[in-house]
Amino acid sequence: MKSMLRALLALVCLTALVAGCGPGSTSGNPDNEAAWTYTDGSGQTTTLDAVPKRIVAHGLSAAALISMGIRPVGIYSDRPVDEELALKNLDLDGIEIVGEEWGTINVEAVAALKPDLIVAEWWPLEKAYSGLEEGTNAASQRLNDLAPVAGPAQGPSILKMIQDYEELAASLGADLEDDSVQQNKSNFEASLARFQGALQAKPDLSVLAVSPSEEGLYVAVPEHAAELSDFIEWGMKVVVPDQPDAGFEYWETLSWENAGKYQADLLIIDERSYPSNLDDAKSRPTWPFIKAAAADSTAIWPAFWVRSYADYGMALDRLSEAIEAADEELV
Repeated sequence: MKSMLRALLALVCLTALVAGCGPGSTSGNPDNEAAWTYTDGSGQTTTLDAVPKRIVAHGLSAAALISMGIRPVGIYSDRPVDEELALKNLDLDGIEIVGEEWGTINVEAVAALKPDLIVAEWWPLEKAYSGLEEGTNAASQRLNDLAPVAGPAQGPSILKMIQDYEELAASLGADLEDDSVQQNKSNFEASLARFQGALQAKPDLSVLAVSPSEEGLYVAVPEHAAELSDFIEWGMKVVVPDQPDAGFEYWETLSWENAGKYQADLLIIDERSYPSNLDDAKSRPTWPFIKAAAADSTAIWPAFWVRSYADYGMALDRLSEAIEAADEELV
């Protein structure tokens, strides 16, 4: 069960930026092939003789970097690339795909790309980088032998994670003043203002974040889901489960018989398997035990995948629409 839960999460969950020597701090001049130093989310410092040019990245890291103008030479993903939400609307032409299943990386193909750097996120609870967690293919661990592995940490904020990627991308030569980058940022800020306004208009609205599956109903622990932590910071009242799964605290797993344990005015559903997961939930006789489910008060939760201003803005717009339509006196 633990292995299955890890796979669920990875199909898929930044520490605060600290000036100078903190996680995410970088140095280097992309115009002059000077030494490059980066202290990542694990606290590890990587120093190279020159700014890395040939980058292989985990799918989510690749999505962040591409949105800021840095194109990796290779990507390994936790699922087929055409199903990875973060990569869905990006131009991947010319980028070699070296993995499309969680825990399985074509290390020989990565070696052939001669990477200078492998960018992947550090997961504090897992104490591992994306694709190298416990339970992954042993051969995949050889990735560590090909190039330094470094990247931002999973943490309490998607917004801070994006900002950390901005710092990393800038050190790699990205032009963050590019019109498209700035426009995406401006659009996000407008979407965030709408989102906060919608929540302020309904101060008593309660929200429950879930991931339905055949095995049961996974109720998210907001502390370990960065976008939920952002939502709380911005005014959303998210239900916090009281019995997170031992050893895997991202969720509290409820049997379908106990699906009604927690109640809220609005249910937000894990997007990674949407809408098939919602369709499956609706087939369960206990789904209506949740009042929001019975009232069809549901929306999409962009769970564990957003890594760009453009995607975050679109996700907030969808949620704003659902909040504006929701009944804050349902429960």
